[in-house]
Amino acid sequence: MKPKALLLILACSTWAAGVAAAEAFPERPIRLVVGSAPGGGNDFVARATNEKFSEFLGKQIVIDNRGGAGGLLASEIVAQATPDGYTLLQMFSNFAILPSLHAKLPFDVIKDFVPIANMASSPLILVVHPSVPANTVPELIKLAQAKKGALNYAAPGVGSLGHLAAELFKSMAQVEMEHVAYKGGGPSIQALVGNQVQLYFSTLPAALGQVKANRLRALGVTSAKRSSAAPQVPTIVEQGLKGFEVVGWFGVFAPAKTPPAVIKTLNAAANKTLELKETQERLLASGVEAEGGPSGAFAIQVKQDVAKWGKVAARAGVRK
Repeated sequence: MKPKALLLILACSTWAAGVAAAEAFPERPIRLVVGSAPGGGNDFVARATNEKFSEFLGKQIVIDNRGGAGGLLASEIVAQATPDGYTLLQMFSNFAILPSLHAKLPFDVIKDFVPIANMASSPLILVVHPSVPANTVPELIKLAQAKKGALNYAAPGVGSLGHLAAELFKSMAQVEMEHVAYKGGGPSIQALVGNQVQLYFSTLPAALGQVKANRLRALGVTSAKRSSAAPQVPTIVEQGLKGFEVVGWFGVFAPAKTPPAVIKTLNAAANKTLELKETQERLLASGVEAEGGPSGAFAIQVKQDVAKWGKVAARAGVRK
């Protein structure tokens, strides 16, 4: 047999074996590396969807929490994993901010991963201390313009979504405010309740209880439309700051070169999970909304967020 013919036969055999493996997927449990510690929002979404996601796949999904460094460790583990669909990553929207914060990363957010599904999303909510004489976003902007840097805003870490949301707000509203960094959302909320700072772009779950107790005042949510978790709170957009949109997401990714058939299987199981009323209610109870949709649409969103936050971070001079 001629060498070229032998090579062709070997290539076809390898391709056929790959197709067969993809069609049989999954044949064993799947490891889901969660880029946060137990108890956080990202971990909650993973656990709230895990049972049904596993059920629709026909194999167990084993959650492996790898928190720290803003998800860097978890992301690197999955980037280096065999691209067969058995090692996945669940990350929050900070994943799209990582390239803006680090001069060098051990992976490429776009090239080394394939988005599978956007599992859930949640806007941030702009809250102020009750002593702040502003009941609307326009009133806050007017106050900030008059005080010129006297207002302080909390953020759960340099380069966090809350930090960059505030920087985007400053740029679009043309106001000056001072950044005060805290080690997480909990300390940020407590600092605001204690009137150590005047405002904070918080996650919904962290802020809504304080708003209901009248310890904080909600001025607006950062999504384009009102949140189902807080329908009484107007959007910042509808209050006049056109184009201001910040939405946090919780997505599942696979290593690059994972077979398309495997991605399709995973995406289908994720969508079935998110279409269930019980899943939607469980997520909404904690301030996040079930998402889903095609993997390609999520890939576009991730690319857009990488570009968006890159510009905001560069303008604000944010770099770790």
